[in-house]
Amino acid sequence: MSTEARKPPAQIALKIRRILGGKTGWNGVAVQFAFAAVLGWIGYEIVSNTRANLENQHIAAGFGFLQNNAGFDVNQTLISYTGSDTFLRVFVVGLLNTLVVSVVGIVFATLIGFIVALCRLSPNWLLSRIGELYVEVIRNLPVLFQILFWYLAVLAALPNPRQSISLLGIAFVSNRGLVVPRPIGEGGFEPFLAMLVLGIVASLVLRFYARRALFQRGQMIRIWPYVLGLLFGLPLASILIFGPPFTFELPQLKGFNFAGGSRIIPEFVALTLALSTYTAAFIAEIVRAGILSVHSGQMEAGSSLGLSRGTTLRLIVVPQAMRVIVPPLTNQYLNLTKNSSLAVAIGYPDLVSVFAGTSLSQTGQAIEIIAMTMGVYLLISLLTSAVMSVYGWRLGRSLGA
Repeated sequence: MSTEARKPPAQIALKIRRILGGKTGWNGVAVQFAFAAVLGWIGYEIVSNTRANLENQHIAAGFGFLQNNAGFDVNQTLISYTGSDTFLRVFVVGLLNTLVVSVVGIVFATLIGFIVALCRLSPNWLLSRIGELYVEVIRNLPVLFQILFWYLAVLAALPNPRQSISLLGIAFVSNRGLVVPRPIGEGGFEPFLAMLVLGIVASLVLRFYARRALFQRGQMIRIWPYVLGLLFGLPLASILIFGPPFTFELPQLKGFNFAGGSRIIPEFVALTLALSTYTAAFIAEIVRAGILSVHSGQMEAGSSLGLSRGTTLRLIVVPQAMRVIVPPLTNQYLNLTKNSSLAVAIGYPDLVSVFAGTSLSQTGQAIEIIAMTMGVYLLISLLTSAVMSVYGWRLGRSLGA
């Protein structure tokens, strides 16, 4: 007699029940197989329907369109670009514009957020109320509204180029953006850059040595005179030996606009200001919560050692609070990067505007373009999360977590 035949009917029924659905009805093999089959059928229908629609509209699938000429201009490019370049070049231009506004926005948002958080925690009543007012007003206004406010109500109200605001006669602000001198590289640029990098590396080494001496031996070493000497002395020596690293092309008003120099378009300024100030309001609350999570006895211990409030925050409280700050701070960095896609509202040429917008309307390759755009944002988010995770891991190790 087989083993199955010797089993009581109750055990056989229980085994069949587990195969079909388990206790919850979703753990069984049969149910999961059926669910996978339904998903596969839905995917097949989507692909078949998409292929039929593309054939009816005589649109060839694939990424061959990336080698076709774009035929349109972009008003801000970090690399050389003309209307005769390919759609692949447009993709790179839009990606770089998205990255630059995201990186600049993250830097400014972090600085503003930390400053506002410290203001909110300040014993000064006025500073604390100003910080609270900033947070409550900014974070409760839609980010798109703030982008339009900076672009239409602030920058558009500036005078035209002929009546532009002069900054020391070398830079000019108008409703067409900020025009600044453009650096042009000379023969001494490479030695200057090498000395600057050497000064930065040496300064970081000194900082590491000073922090090590402080935490291991309790010895406070004043390194700022040496850091200033390295950061300014080495590049200055390079200029004296090898000549100036670059010259500046000054902007000049010709007709109704400026010629020469470099122009920062108002769309970039408005988008950066809006994203920075909006995200900073959330970062301020994250930083404030992180600092408050550190026991108040840490501040008292710093004061008993004769440390100032700022030094205690910088060396004792904030490093401990960073373990609480980093995870939600990462989320805000991701939000800022994704919110940069709202640039299409004011015409800033980011990835969504020039590639998922203009390029898609000209080529009709919706599936390929949307897939590439989605992949880029996904990759940026994953890289940002990975970098912040590594930073949090190193921070935890340094604090003995």
